[in-house]
Amino acid sequence: MKLYNTLSRNKEEFSAPDGTVKMYVCGVTPYAPSHVGHAMMSVIFDVVRRYLEFQEFKVKHVQNFTDIDDKMIQAATERGTTTTELAEENIQRYLDEMDALNVLRAHEYPRATEDMPKILEMIEVLVEKEFAYQLDGDVYFRVKSDPGYGKLSRRTQDSLMAGARVEVNESKEYVMDFALWKSQKPGEPAWESPWGPGRPGWHIECSAMSVSHLGETFDIHGGGQDLVFPHHENEMAQTEAYTDGTQSARFWLHNGLLNIDHDKMSKSVGNTVSVKEALESYSSDVLRLFFLSSHYRSPLVYSDENVAAQERAAERLRNALEPQDKPANGAPLDPQPYRERFVEAMDDDLNTPRALATLFDAARHINRGREDGRDVAQAQNELRKLAGVLGLTMHEPKLAGGADIAPFVQLLVDTRLELRAAKQYELADSIRSQLAELGVTLEDTAGGSEWRQGRT
Repeated sequence: MKLYNTLSRNKEEFSAPDGTVKMYVCGVTPYAPSHVGHAMMSVIFDVVRRYLEFQEFKVKHVQNFTDIDDKMIQAATERGTTTTELAEENIQRYLDEMDALNVLRAHEYPRATEDMPKILEMIEVLVEKEFAYQLDGDVYFRVKSDPGYGKLSRRTQDSLMAGARVEVNESKEYVMDFALWKSQKPGEPAWESPWGPGRPGWHIECSAMSVSHLGETFDIHGGGQDLVFPHHENEMAQTEAYTDGTQSARFWLHNGLLNIDHDKMSKSVGNTVSVKEALESYSSDVLRLFFLSSHYRSPLVYSDENVAAQERAAERLRNALEPQDKPANGAPLDPQPYRERFVEAMDDDLNTPRALATLFDAARHINRGREDGRDVAQAQNELRKLAGVLGLTMHEPKLAGGADIAPFVQLLVDTRLELRAAKQYELADSIRSQLAELGVTLEDTAGGSEWRQGRT
């Protein structure tokens, strides 16, 4: 099994000598509902975990919530609530939405505000070792104290300054020095510290949470490509300074970004599609097929057209799992070649497009075998198992309450046809419009009306 390591810019053989994989994934900042870009990241690292477990590794999966930072404070102020209440609301919403997407719950979900003792201890050690310095109640990491700074993003310290999100403070020793602790401003939440009341900087939060929950060295650090710099670069620098040069993560995995209209989807920009909106139109299998149809390191463009194209793909897989309608009298289908091709694809840096192509080939093989009277039960079981490695449920689309959508939609479609026959066109059109709002598309044919879930 090989994984692409952002640190080395190469595919490297992955192993865990004791059979246990410790994985830390940077989670969301819960200042607003999550969007489908967050969903894609969560699905990708869910598949990483599922495949590792399929290969019989024991995985400890930790995903954090950054529940205190500038955006949290600003959003809470605008809403007239506290950062704690805002975080609680959006964290629970995120977890519910990930459940709906069939994303396995992480084993631990640390929050920055709950690891404050470790944050303060790490900053104190960095100050004592002169990797950091105090300035008017703030504490900054001394970037020039780290000769390897820039090794993750592969840029020099000077080139990193171009376009970087640098906090302006003319008193800093060096413009690239970043905040470990921020002194309290009027009206802001604060914690006591040796440097006065304040709150942690963004990067130190993840260092403290990863060390607290996984130790000084762990196996996989994951997140989106937009986190390589400055977040992960700074996180690596301060963690390894704290641990006297001990390597923090062995593998750094970064997924490509989800774009909309060729721009990165971002809550701060406002060009987002919420997870809630996506789940109102598409099943978890359709969304997962969309996310996994491209290699995880490649960018992906979100549109209704691109997502809806996966409806038929999901249906093809489900159809292959339909029970045999006539007695099997031929030799059983051998699923082993498809299992081997699936593993080969996933071992090559989690090549999910190739893995999916293997599943569709297996589905065709099963359909042909079923028509020929072959015993396809073993092949169907293997297809279901491999699909499960990608988190596909292979269930029919569901309504929000968990009921099968098909009987309800069909009832409305039949009612619409009766209304049209009775020339009640206004009511018939109303049903069509309401179905469209639920993401159900109707196509009128000579033989009646056909429907599918997913917008056109």
